[in-house]
Amino acid sequence: MGILAVIRKEWFIIGIVLVILSAKVQPSFGVRGGPLKPEVTVAYVAVALIFFNSGLSLKSEELTSALFHVRLHLFVQSFTLVFFPLAVWLLLRVLAFTAIDQWLLRGLQTVSCMPPPVSSAVILTKAVGGNEVTNSCFFTLRGIIVTPGLLLLFLGSSSSVPFSSIFSQLFMTVVVPLVLGQACRSFLREFLDRRKPPFGTVSSAVLLMIIYTTFCDTFSNPSIQLDPTSLLLVVLIIFAIQISFMLLTFTFSTRSGSGFTPADTVAIVFCSTHKSLTLGIPMLKIVFAGYQHLSLISVPLLIYHPAQILLGSILVPTIKTWMNSRQKVRAHTRTHTR
Repeated sequence: MGILAVIRKEWFIIGIVLVILSAKVQPSFGVRGGPLKPEVTVAYVAVALIFFNSGLSLKSEELTSALFHVRLHLFVQSFTLVFFPLAVWLLLRVLAFTAIDQWLLRGLQTVSCMPPPVSSAVILTKAVGGNEVTNSCFFTLRGIIVTPGLLLLFLGSSSSVPFSSIFSQLFMTVVVPLVLGQACRSFLREFLDRRKPPFGTVSSAVLLMIIYTTFCDTFSNPSIQLDPTSLLLVVLIIFAIQISFMLLTFTFSTRSGSGFTPADTVAIVFCSTHKSLTLGIPMLKIVFAGYQHLSLISVPLLIYHPAQILLGSILVPTIKTWMNSRQKVRAHTRTHTR
């Protein structure tokens, strides 16, 4: 694969590195009150644009398919929005006794509260040939409702921002744009399905702007330092969490009597363990507005995103081979029992 091909495929991850470096070089441009005016352009315009884009792209007409796979959806939602946050919370009770930076540990908790992503988990599931009925619209709508509550439950809010202000901004920059996007989609559905606009690319580009301004605030404050040892340990913890939870969901969904097909297991493994960066960063920006250490809280989520794609891509051939062999065994068994 050539360099240009790699850049085209991984432009977003490369972009994250570049905007963080840019913020380091010239933080004054993106700080609050600076030329970019992030208190308006990011806090309201950029976040609202991401969720309007989400509303425009969500295929709510496919929600009916979820009604026929209730057990699958119930398992994924329960694991990712109940078990995952609680398990990480318990892990952090132990890690609190270590020397790992407390803000990075809080960032791990924020990762656990995020919903599954709209894209990567479904793409990997499709690459293996798993069950694609794990509807991204269902994940997004549930995540928008549940995630802010989980963040406030496990971490509280910024002391400088009252709860009424948080929920007011969530309503104006998340709910209203999402509803408007869905309303526009009802009129433009045929056009959107035919032309297939690059919704993901647009949201990712806006997300880079949000990440840039977040780190501008950090680098403009010399009292905030990122401990390299803590960062390395958090990277290792993230990979350990992902691998452990993928093995856990695989083991549970393949046990005797689970009722899940091999294709269901593939969807469960990816969708239960992946977390959304696109929805996560804007929500953190709202719920933790005023936190000096917002960028440090965001770091684990920025690491988790490429880590889940890397692990998933490595495991696709192995999981695909397993699924095909299991499906052949199931087909052979059904043939001989007739």
